[in-house]
Amino acid sequence: MKLYLVNSIRTNNFTDAQMTVKIKKLWEDSSRKIVLGQKNVYGVYYDYESDYKGNYSLSVAIDENNGNPFIEIPLNERYEIFRVDSADEQGIVKTWKKIWDQEASGLLERAYTYDFEKYSTNGEVEIYIAIK
Repeated sequence: MKLYLVNSIRTNNFTDAQMTVKIKKLWEDSSRKIVLGQKNVYGVYYDYESDYKGNYSLSVAIDENNGNPFIEIPLNERYEIFRVDSADEQGIVKTWKKIWDQEASGLLERAYTYDFEKYSTNGEVEIYIAIK
């Protein structure tokens, strides 16, 4: 699957004091370039330094060729899919905490290749976690 980049950052959930500001700005800047709700939009996590505690890259992307560079998600990747109960920021944060808790308890064995949040045109949000 090819996802065409809109905007990107590099951050860390635990050591980057500006992480929340960077992510909010990434989405705000990206929403000026694309119309949310009219096409599927993705938040793609990749280029992991180690695990969820290390540095990673985050890009906002679309599945429509916009002339920008793209990320290619391998077709043979296996995913655990988490449905987000509420598409607001709290619902997404709550789902990520669930993912981290499952990983910490050994219930989820992540591959740390490409993970992504899929924001569908119908308002549903799913988080795809690459697994071994």
